[in-house]
Amino acid sequence: MSDPHQTAVVTGAGRGFGRAVAAALVAAGTRVVGIARSRDDLRAAGDELGDLFTALAADATDEALARDVLHEHRPDLLVLNAGAAPPMAPVQEQTWESFSRNWHTDTRHAFGWTRAALREPLAPGSAVVTMSSGAALHGSPLSGGYAGAKAAVRHLSRYAAGESERAGLGIRFVALLPGMTPAGGVGETGVVGYAARQGVDRDTFVRAMQPVLTAEQVGEAVLKVAADPDAAPEYQLGSAGLSRIG
Repeated sequence: MSDPHQTAVVTGAGRGFGRAVAAALVAAGTRVVGIARSRDDLRAAGDELGDLFTALAADATDEALARDVLHEHRPDLLVLNAGAAPPMAPVQEQTWESFSRNWHTDTRHAFGWTRAALREPLAPGSAVVTMSSGAALHGSPLSGGYAGAKAAVRHLSRYAAGESERAGLGIRFVALLPGMTPAGGVGETGVVGYAARQGVDRDTFVRAMQPVLTAEQVGEAVLKVAADPDAAPEYQLGSAGLSRIG
């Protein structure tokens, strides 16, 4: 295991998985720049996390933002977690605008920051941890293009790892694919949608899922793969922990 990272940038840091990741990093002594759209969420995160947390209210899909933040803060860890809650409806009830929402948020954001990490570039020994989804492997018929968008995010991480190796940059790229859980905002949306599809209430659906992945486990998993120079390129993540893919 390597020494703790000195500075991390976490997108989608205001709540859910991103806030839990930021909390885990701060607890480990890492300075965190947390990015989210909501000033209120960031203010609450800052109150919880203290002086090691710097809040930046901004749109994570902005490619200029990605370039500027990486250039100014020079992080040695980048956690790409931002994304939108997908509209929950079967495909025939979707529009192209609703179906493609996650391509314009999750995928676009991952593309912009991954590109910036390679072009800046981040320093040798840096790590980029990208949050994909178990839906990238198994699909998600009620969430429009979400599964495809997250599959693209997964592939982007693999592509970037190859480019880092080819150019001798020494930047590691790891993708995490968490299972559905009510612990995150997107997962809660999925839980409610699939509970309704099965004709049960939300709590009954969640009881059938036990044990569920917690936000704290996501934070711990990010710390683990970020600190491990021998981490695999991608992992599924569930309540039992990390499971290497391939």
